Amino acid sequence: MPQPQPLSAQTIAIVKATVPALADHGPAITRAMYARLFQDADIAALFNHSHQGQDGTQTKALANAVLAYARNIENLGALAPAVERIAQKHVGLRILPDHYPHVATALLGALQDVLGEAATPDILAAWGEAYWFLAHVLMAREQGIYNDLASAEGGWSGWRDFTVAEKIVESDIITSFVLVPKDGGPVLRHKAGQYLTFLLPVAGPDLVPTRRNYSISTAPNGRNYRISVKREERGAASSWLHAHVRVGDVLRVSPPAGDFFLPDQPQRPVVLLSGGVGLTPMVSMVETIAEKHPDLETHYIHGTASSATHAMDAHVRAIAARHPGIKVATFYSDPLGDDEPGISHDVTGLITLDWLRDNTPLHQADFYLCGPKPFLRAFVGGLSLAGVPSDRIHYEFFGPAEELTAA
Repeated sequence: MPQPQPLSAQTIAIVKATVPALADHGPAITRAMYARLFQDADIAALFNHSHQGQDGTQTKALANAVLAYARNIENLGALAPAVERIAQKHVGLRILPDHYPHVATALLGALQDVLGEAATPDILAAWGEAYWFLAHVLMAREQGIYNDLASAEGGWSGWRDFTVAEKIVESDIITSFVLVPKDGGPVLRHKAGQYLTFLLPVAGPDLVPTRRNYSISTAPNGRNYRISVKREERGAASSWLHAHVRVGDVLRVSPPAGDFFLPDQPQRPVVLLSGGVGLTPMVSMVETIAEKHPDLETHYIHGTASSATHAMDAHVRAIAARHPGIKVATFYSDPLGDDEPGISHDVTGLITLDWLRDNTPLHQADFYLCGPKPFLRAFVGGLSLAGVPSDRIHYEFFGPAEELTAA
């Protein structure tokens, strides 16, 4: 795919001049953009509509992304990590070049809807040029990822049928599904921490199949994948998986994706820090460390409500028992009557920065985090304020991409 032409100086100047308007009206613009996009059922099918709720997190997240692009239009290197994350998400969702014109039309139409006469022909032309510049950067990166996934051993392109080989109840709210390819072939060895995207036959608001990301919770093995899914109270997809999927059923899956993963050769001690179902990529990582880096100093730290919600504890502790370099600590915020520190868990209460400072190599380690949004907001920002360099704080979250370090 050819490289996009550099943006003109005029376009850069015009886009930067729109920053105040984007700061004031960004969510209204992105809300109007989604309204336009969702008029097309095929385009609407690409989105997770559970993120389009009343709190407006998706529209705010996109508004922040558009604003960040405008502010850094002459220094796109600053946006490289965000571009990689978006490209990985797009690959998981099977976004193709044919989808990009729909977004361009919706974005420019939304600018006109919200800004009215202030959206002059020059502004619309500049934003059209800026959009297509970024679109071509993304499409080129996505095509590279697609090619790599299709050509790798066990890799594939598009959706592949996987059979549910095992269904394992891990806790009152988390169930694991072990998946093997229906065609009997090998599977791509994912990077520990990555996720799979599923095309599930769950009717959404527009009666279209539902796409969901679930972290892989096993080390790469070339034979199968395991996902461990929390049953969300209002989660149509997770509820369907828990209630209706049985051993022998077939699910449609796209190749592993994601920019959150353990490096092939960790250079420092590792702290795996999770809350709730955020343990899933951490289990993949700790299994991988035990197999490939058994002498690596590793701290597996997990917080959950109680033994009723705690998943895969015996499995993780069995790994640690065989590898002295792996230390496990679990926190229960709301223990049951027969939950006891030292038996069912290690500490009653929430994980704190002070505890991490006293019990982990805070300033020497790489931190890998996954959990609910408040958990991530607290620790991504807290670790940074405690002096942990930003390049040693790695995190995964699902849902609208918000700036967790803004505070």
